[in-house]
Amino acid sequence: MSERATPVTQPDEQSTATDDSEASADTGHRPVTTGAEAVVRALENAGVEYAFGVQGGAIMPVYDALYDSDIRHVTMAHEQGASHAADAYGIVSGEPGVCLATSGPGATNLVTGLADADMDSDPMIALTGQVPTAFVGNDAFQETDTTGVTTPVTKNNTFSSDPDRVGSDVSEAFALAREGRPGPTLVDLPKDITNAETDREPDEPKTPDTYHVQERADEEIVEAAAERIENAERPVMLLGGGVIKGEASEACREFAIEHEIPVITTMPGTGAFPEDHELSLEGAGMHGTGYANMAITLCDTLIGVGTRFDDRLTGGIDSFAPDAEVIHVDIDPAEISKNIYADYPLVGDAATVVSQLADAVESSPQAKKWRAQCQQWKTEYPMDYETPEDEPLKPEFVVEAVDEATSDRAIVTTGVGQHQMWAWQYWTYTEPRTWVSSHGLGTMGYGLPAAIGARLAADDDQEVICFDGDGSFLMTIQGLSVAVRENMDITFVVLNNEYVGMVRQWQDAFFEGRHSASEYSWCPEFDKLAEAFGANGFRIDDYDEVADVIEAALEYDGPSVIDAHIDPHANVYPMVPSGGDNGQFALTEDQL
Repeated sequence: MSERATPVTQPDEQSTATDDSEASADTGHRPVTTGAEAVVRALENAGVEYAFGVQGGAIMPVYDALYDSDIRHVTMAHEQGASHAADAYGIVSGEPGVCLATSGPGATNLVTGLADADMDSDPMIALTGQVPTAFVGNDAFQETDTTGVTTPVTKNNTFSSDPDRVGSDVSEAFALAREGRPGPTLVDLPKDITNAETDREPDEPKTPDTYHVQERADEEIVEAAAERIENAERPVMLLGGGVIKGEASEACREFAIEHEIPVITTMPGTGAFPEDHELSLEGAGMHGTGYANMAITLCDTLIGVGTRFDDRLTGGIDSFAPDAEVIHVDIDPAEISKNIYADYPLVGDAATVVSQLADAVESSPQAKKWRAQCQQWKTEYPMDYETPEDEPLKPEFVVEAVDEATSDRAIVTTGVGQHQMWAWQYWTYTEPRTWVSSHGLGTMGYGLPAAIGARLAADDDQEVICFDGDGSFLMTIQGLSVAVRENMDITFVVLNNEYVGMVRQWQDAFFEGRHSASEYSWCPEFDKLAEAFGANGFRIDDYDEVADVIEAALEYDGPSVIDAHIDPHANVYPMVPSGGDNGQFALTEDQL
């Protein structure tokens, strides 16, 4: 939390233009004169570098104030894309991404992205224009009850009604988005408030006095958990997205390696522990590795850090880690024992609590046989696949080829579907904040705009790769115009099977192969479509084309689209049927 750099006048105190002018001069800014300028000043004070949005009538005063700001605005092709780009920016940078939209349809188009960020606890702030306060409730042109619509899918939202407070409302929303358990916040900005005169400088980003976050876990429970770890015979660590968001990856790595505890990640926790390490069992859950799911099913001590134990991870609650005593570390007390009962509830910041455990654990568990068993499962259930020459290109081969051609720090974004699972399973993740996807909400179309946000948050030497499916890519393809206009170096790989692939896989498995609304009888040529947008387009049909096309696409300094035509009948395995037993995963369709 930031300390105030200069004294700030409270709302009930008198201030003078001279005082405000001097304060502004001290910070190198012009004095605030309107509510809109106060909004932009709040963003500047928070260190915002980029904002994603679409212009419109009710938000226009804020855009006018942005004209004189150093904040770089990226005009998106659709508001949903703006919200996903801001979301991804927050995932990669660790600081809240910012998106803007006008009232009515502009605001409602943000809802999918807000819900996505809310499910995945991603830091983001949305600023929405609103009709003038005198018109609110009168069904004015482009009026929507934005705070009412978004209350269920935001961490906090505010209808700003005072030009002297509007800047501070934005500052507070920014602080709330990143403090504690992160999440999306929203400030609704009536046009008369942003147009109104004010000389009030916004407060620095600060959470309300009523907002409290517990940093350290109860010492007695920590000691009991430590004793359980010391006595464990079959321990595993399960690292969730909260490990990455809480900057706890290093602490978890050190703890696991020191005590030789096998490590599993959830999908949002991907990258929290290097997957090329011998202790890594990679991801668990519906499409997790066989060895991760076996370890969860048969462990006797489960150390869950920053995970909410959602249904895609657990399968059936009764069959999830049935013999384990559960140590659950989470900053949000609402998550403790919500889905999986915690024998040792440790509420607090992930990095802090893991450090507490590290100090409390005096001896490592005697788990040599268990580690050998985990390695045996890797041998029994390898993530391999066949590549017959007389069959179409396998998607796993394409993912591994791109991984081989890029650095360990490359960032991967995806849409949702089969391609998402293949990109998760067959890419080796070794660093946090390199996997950017839609987990809880499962939003098709997320990958392309997310790649735009990720590109701006990434270091210049980091490659950004978007794996998408033909169905997902079509949902937000208009965002390709943004990547071209902004000359963004992104490589989009469309794993094209001319199906809504995951739906088709489920229809084959559970609906007698009745492909209702899952087949594309016609699909555009994405390589040619990319060139129409001004991007570089490529097509892959055969194995012998893969390496050269990937090399050419990566070497191109700008957006490239690879239309990779894959086996339309390829399926994602392992697979645990919804609500099933993780230890009873299927490796082929006839095992479902």
